[in-house]
Amino acid sequence: MKTLLLLRHAKSAWPEGVDDHERPLADRGRRDAPRIGAYIAEAGLWPDFALVSSARRTLETWALVEPALGKACPSRTVSSIYEAEPAAILAAIHTAPQRSETLLVIGHNPGFEDLAAMLAPAGNAHAIGQLKTKYPTAGLAVIGFDVGRWSDVVPGAGTLDTFVTPKTLP
Repeated sequence: MKTLLLLRHAKSAWPEGVDDHERPLADRGRRDAPRIGAYIAEAGLWPDFALVSSARRTLETWALVEPALGKACPSRTVSSIYEAEPAAILAAIHTAPQRSETLLVIGHNPGFEDLAAMLAPAGNAHAIGQLKTKYPTAGLAVIGFDVGRWSDVVPGAGTLDTFVTPKTLP
């Protein structure tokens, strides 16, 4: 059994003259990222590996999420996740270490929203409804797969267990 955590980066700023790839987190993003990290830990969803887009806002999100997990997690920066289509994100997931049981991927929309819908058309009805409504910044989809290897993850094979956002956390 594999568990995939798809975390959209936290809220970013839009400073004038800054390239999209280099946009930093906004104040709200710096508040939300540790809250999502704490949720992941409290829910017992500790990732044992993370794939992080090369964009500054995703790297900053990871830098705030990881300490909130309460335990170290190896990670790899993957430039192909930046502003990627679902197929490119899935290809990156296929490269995750096979020994990893819970994989955290930090990236962007609309790729994440489309990938989550593609991978997990079934599951928790409430979570599916939330996901179809909007995949906001710092939104986290938790998808389970009955497979032994990340390379076996294919469209339609997952079950959406949970979808949370900073606004839905207590």
